[in-house]
Amino acid sequence: MRRNFLKKVAVATAALGLTISSLSADSSTWPKEIVFGAIPVAGNSSMEEQFGPLAKYLQDTLGIKVTLKVTNDYTGIITGMAHNHIDFAYLGPNSYVTASQRANAEAVAMEVNDEGVAGYHALIVARKDSGIKTLDDAKGKTWAFTDPQSTSGTLVPTVHFNKIGIDPQKYFSRVIYSGSHEASMLSVKAGRVDVASNNDLDFNRGIGRHWEADEFNIIWKSDLIPGSPIAVRGGLPTSLKMAIKGAFIAYKVPEGSSLKMSGYTHADDSTYNPTRELIKAKEAMKK
Repeated sequence: MRRNFLKKVAVATAALGLTISSLSADSSTWPKEIVFGAIPVAGNSSMEEQFGPLAKYLQDTLGIKVTLKVTNDYTGIITGMAHNHIDFAYLGPNSYVTASQRANAEAVAMEVNDEGVAGYHALIVARKDSGIKTLDDAKGKTWAFTDPQSTSGTLVPTVHFNKIGIDPQKYFSRVIYSGSHEASMLSVKAGRVDVASNNDLDFNRGIGRHWEADEFNIIWKSDLIPGSPIAVRGGLPTSLKMAIKGAFIAYKVPEGSSLKMSGYTHADDSTYNPTRELIKAKEAMKK
């Protein structure tokens, strides 16, 4: 199995000047177990349903134990990588930029949606029967961001609000952080908040499981955001980094998977330079 897999990752390893034989030989330096972290875009049961099969695929493909780790917030994954407790992770663009600075994380692959696009869009949603169809309608209502480190759930809508002259703390009657994209959607559905940020990938993942598309109004959609990255810890053996990269790129998403995506493609640190520009724009708002 290892030999067949190494053939699949020839293109990825060639990019760094590695050969199949050297990658195979270097595997003797790999740890017996690696930890796969995932930012909590949903509740624990949903995260296990979405990422559990992927973790098993990675274990079978790499030939070493892969343990899935989901933390209570995005910062937990970044901290885990910084302290060598998490070896590679599913992150958002914003949390990746932070992890690259604090934990020497390196992007190796990114999500491709079910339409073949290596990216996604931030959304602002309201319940269909709320009468809220525009941001003007949302004035004075309750609002939910997701996690402070979320790209589509916090960074992108915050920069958008600033561009159109909205201060969320003044524009909405109450502002909260829900903790995850799934929690934001469920809060809007239940009427606990009136309006929330989300993204089209996680919105689609919940359809038929936790909500239906026609229960919501999408009142704003962002420009394309680079796909969420898979990042490896900088201290891992180079051969293992490339094997992880190759495993993700070779992954064939099973039909009916709750991930609702088509697979992964190449990414590197420069892929997230547009996110760095958004972070700079947000930081400039504080001055």
